[in-house]
Amino acid sequence: MNKDRKYHIKKTDKKTLEKWFRLMVLGRILDDRAPNYLKQAIGWSYHAPYAGHDGIQLAIGQIFNRENDHLFPYYRDMLTAISAGLSAKEIIYNGISRDTDVAGGGRHMSNHFAKPEWNIHNVSSCTGNHALHAVGVARAIKKYGTRGIAICSQGESSVSEGYVYEAINGASRERLPVLFVIQDNGYGISVPKKDQTARRKVADNFTGFKNLRIMHCNGKDVFDSMNAIQEAREHIEKYDEPVILQANCVRIHSHSNSDRHDLYRDDYELNYVSEYDPLAKYRRLLLRYNRFTVEEIEKFEEEAKEIVLAAHKEGMKAPQPDAESIFDYVMPEPYVSEKYPEGVHQADGEKKKLIEAINETLKAEFHYNPDTFLWGQDVAHKEKGGVFNVTKGMQQEFGKERIFNAPIAEDFIVGTANGMSRYSDKIRIVIEGAEFADYFWPAMEQLVECSHDYWRSKGQFVANVTIRLASGGYIGGGLYHSQTIEGALATLPGIRIVYPSYADDAAGLLRTSIRSRGVTLFLEPKALYNSPITATPIPDDFEVPFGKARIRREGNDLTVITYGNTTHMCLEAAEKIADEKKVSIEVIDLRSLIPLDKETLLTSVRKTGKALVVHEDKVFSGFGAEIAAFITSEAFEYLDGPVKRIGSTFTPVGFNRILEAAILPNVDKIYAAIKELVEY
Repeated sequence: MNKDRKYHIKKTDKKTLEKWFRLMVLGRILDDRAPNYLKQAIGWSYHAPYAGHDGIQLAIGQIFNRENDHLFPYYRDMLTAISAGLSAKEIIYNGISRDTDVAGGGRHMSNHFAKPEWNIHNVSSCTGNHALHAVGVARAIKKYGTRGIAICSQGESSVSEGYVYEAINGASRERLPVLFVIQDNGYGISVPKKDQTARRKVADNFTGFKNLRIMHCNGKDVFDSMNAIQEAREHIEKYDEPVILQANCVRIHSHSNSDRHDLYRDDYELNYVSEYDPLAKYRRLLLRYNRFTVEEIEKFEEEAKEIVLAAHKEGMKAPQPDAESIFDYVMPEPYVSEKYPEGVHQADGEKKKLIEAINETLKAEFHYNPDTFLWGQDVAHKEKGGVFNVTKGMQQEFGKERIFNAPIAEDFIVGTANGMSRYSDKIRIVIEGAEFADYFWPAMEQLVECSHDYWRSKGQFVANVTIRLASGGYIGGGLYHSQTIEGALATLPGIRIVYPSYADDAAGLLRTSIRSRGVTLFLEPKALYNSPITATPIPDDFEVPFGKARIRREGNDLTVITYGNTTHMCLEAAEKIADEKKVSIEVIDLRSLIPLDKETLLTSVRKTGKALVVHEDKVFSGFGAEIAAFITSEAFEYLDGPVKRIGSTFTPVGFNRILEAAILPNVDKIYAAIKELVEY
């Protein structure tokens, strides 16, 4: 540590000492009072007391600059939030989940303190996952050349999570301005630190990382914490590299109000942690060194009690959230096309394949908005652009600052996209979430995080990210190279899902996805990338709205509903049976799964009286199950037969071509289903 410490009980001015004491007393009164709200059935059903972390939490809040910094507190960071500027009233609003809660209006768990307008971010209950968001916003801080740092605060046990390692690896590799503060109180709920890691100090697990400084401080001591965090910030700014600051703390109380620490801590330990109460120590120092009198100290304490009492009264008067508001802020309003409101065009000219449509639209959008970025695995290396060359030539055209490779860490790819979005709403991010959709599963935790950011923050933040995934089979890829995943992902509210099957729709949906606020999963049928059957003319400005299906073939006797790879198979089967049976088959290409064009589906089914849902995904629990249920519920009286489904078998997709053919739908299977339903 630097020997020339800035802060010391003798050297620090009285105004600063008084401010710190007032903050610490205010925080402790609220911390001690929180369980009473639960006992009285008022709220605060989750409370993680911070007592014993006082020094480091005070320091985090004091070092935070709301103009340029971004703070990611965790659920024990009550004093951090107060020190950063949140009022007692705002703390209570959050604790008792009132509509006036600045973190999210009671939508998120109590003790999750935030104020997005100040860059104090609303983070989830998933311990440590905000480390990736801190890295993402730090990437934006560096790329835009602003003066600021991202501060990620968490407990020592959360460092066991894989995405924390990914975050620290990424921050050190990119030399990002991130301060990782690890508040070490020795326990992960009831699990002692020795069961988390072999090292006594978890920060030392990262000693082999390059471009990373590791520091330690006494998190119970105000002055050691203030000096250490000041030094950490100065190091980040001077050397352009992240810092891990591990603060040794004690946990005076139980992990939370649902935990009983007396079941796993003996009397000796409980007495020990009480003796090391940071607030009591700071109070003694102020008196011992005659910085304040007993009367002055007691006055500060009484005034803090009055502030809390007044805040409590305001909290009791604050309105509860409106039950009708649950549907607000699920998903932001998308970009609206004025020229192509139905997502159709009459263009002639050169036909372009699916892969060309995506590549050229990406380039056009990167010209359109200079605050657009793209990264992923293998997307930016010389003449190569991903395993299928979809992003070929982009880095050469737009540079390494905007187009770059990411580590093989899907959680990192998605999590840092969420984080970078937090820097500015003008930013648009396109990521290749995984080289194949099947490999996307490690990123699911971060996708879930993205899905409810907008809702839980009450519209204060949404990640503006388009996630591209090469999806589907018919390439002989087998496991991890031939699955479709939209059925599973469609269960997440807050995420759009689009799945084009023609080049023009791919271009139009991609443009709408990038220009819209919010998260869109852009699924690309990789078997069709270079297929001539997808080729169409494409207007340079073409746009396809979300939630607008396209009738590919009009008919009166049966409705076939499909998307992606099976669209072309359905059209072929419909043509074949129309020639043979003289029946008229209507084929609807959904294009957009979430939101779904329910109106077009109902109009068609009411006309034809019969419906067949076809997709590449498994029949059992596939997305078609939702469509079938919807039609049965909303158009039952119009049906002249059962709603049938065709899709993959309830098995993985095999590698051998014989196995793949037996598993996936094809023209013959679709034809047989159409024939059976027509004749029903």
